[in-house]
Amino acid sequence: MSKTTNKFAPEVRERAVRMVLDHENDHPSRWAAITSIAAKIGCSGHTLLEWVKKAEVNSGKRVGVPAELADRLKALERENRELRQANEILRKASAYFAQAELDRPFKR
Repeated sequence: MSKTTNKFAPEVRERAVRMVLDHENDHPSRWAAITSIAAKIGCSGHTLLEWVKKAEVNSGKRVGVPAELADRLKALERENRELRQANEILRKASAYFAQAELDRPFKR
């Protein structure tokens, strides 16, 4: 889970990004469009800029790792970490029980 809270619904973020992309030519620069729209929806210009960048990466217009792939990679890394921890626990348990078996007196 994210360490920050998402104050804005995904629909609001998508609409804001669409507004920036649609009205970018009505302003002298992309940043001017972003600050204008950010003020209207109540977020910072930098936040909206990050949303726009992420949308461009996801659509293939900008170089980067799409959110879907990043989420999948994160899930696989988490699973890998959990499996390594489970293996370590099993390895320690195996060593413990092997030692206990050696410490046991031999019966004929």
